[in-house]
Amino acid sequence: MNRDAFPSTHPGVLLLAVDRPGEIGAYLVARGVLSPRDLPAVVAKAGEGNMNCTLRVVTPHRRVIVKQGRPWVEKYDHIEAPWGRTIVEGHFYEAARACPGVASRMPTLLDLDVGMHILTIEDVEDAQDFTHLYAGGGMTGEDAGTLGDYLAQLHRMSVPASRRPMFANRDMRTLNHEHVFDLPLREANGLDLDWLTPGLAALAEDLRRRHAYVERVAALGRMYLADGVALVHGDYFPGSWLKGAHGIKVIDPEFCFLGCPEFDCGVAVGHLLLADQPLAVVRVFLGACEGLAPRDRRLVLRFAGVEIMRRLIGVAQLPLSRTLEQKRDLLSLSERLVAGQEPEGL
Repeated sequence: MNRDAFPSTHPGVLLLAVDRPGEIGAYLVARGVLSPRDLPAVVAKAGEGNMNCTLRVVTPHRRVIVKQGRPWVEKYDHIEAPWGRTIVEGHFYEAARACPGVASRMPTLLDLDVGMHILTIEDVEDAQDFTHLYAGGGMTGEDAGTLGDYLAQLHRMSVPASRRPMFANRDMRTLNHEHVFDLPLREANGLDLDWLTPGLAALAEDLRRRHAYVERVAALGRMYLADGVALVHGDYFPGSWLKGAHGIKVIDPEFCFLGCPEFDCGVAVGHLLLADQPLAVVRVFLGACEGLAPRDRRLVLRFAGVEIMRRLIGVAQLPLSRTLEQKRDLLSLSERLVAGQEPEGL
């Protein structure tokens, strides 16, 4: 669905826009999120996400975040995206209310407008995400433990039968599968890796020729697509972790699904390794993940290896400053992890 054609085909759907604060304020009053005395509203872009229109609304009395998914990727509106993703995310917040260990570590859901595909949550005061890790920042053991325990709590939640069809989230899972397990290792995928780091394209081509590696990644992709019983966040990386005045909060569960819990743990471990965090911190995180239920440690690390690979030679690049040699070492680490080899010291 084209952005320009959308208003004529869906005349009843309000498209949020940062330059229309009055319209957004009136909408939030109509939804009961704000009262007329809260106005006027100041609206600004919230974060650097690619997928959705996410705005911060600030009034003299309130601060909220409004998020709308459209049938396209917000940053690249020529790319189609599943329109129902914001609704699925809203249902995740609703399900989380049943588990204090999950709900207390997420912003409060204020409103879910299914018709408009708009989600409204509380704004986390003075919050910063953890993307500073990629630039040499460090993570404390306490924070690693909190983030691991969040997953331990989440993965043991019981999802009522009535909500299970929603959390299949098949369209988003299919989209993510392509970008994580398929596209980076596809021949002639159109990605200009040498523009990122001269020589990276040759490293990627060499990896694609390692048939055992490619087959193992494909097998992990099939495991990712298989339905399971654990509610999985689906995009558990430093951009989804906030730390503010009241501790850590987790956001952006739009890729959530009922599936393999080791995927969440593996993605997080992959990012901790990409960000060159001490293995002691990774151990704390893994220990907290396993605190309430056992995890297949080898499977976690295999998923971590895939995440390292796709972040280096796939579309979703990170703000990483790494030399070609360092990227070579990381891709070699990916190969070992996917093969089931556990790093010494972990």
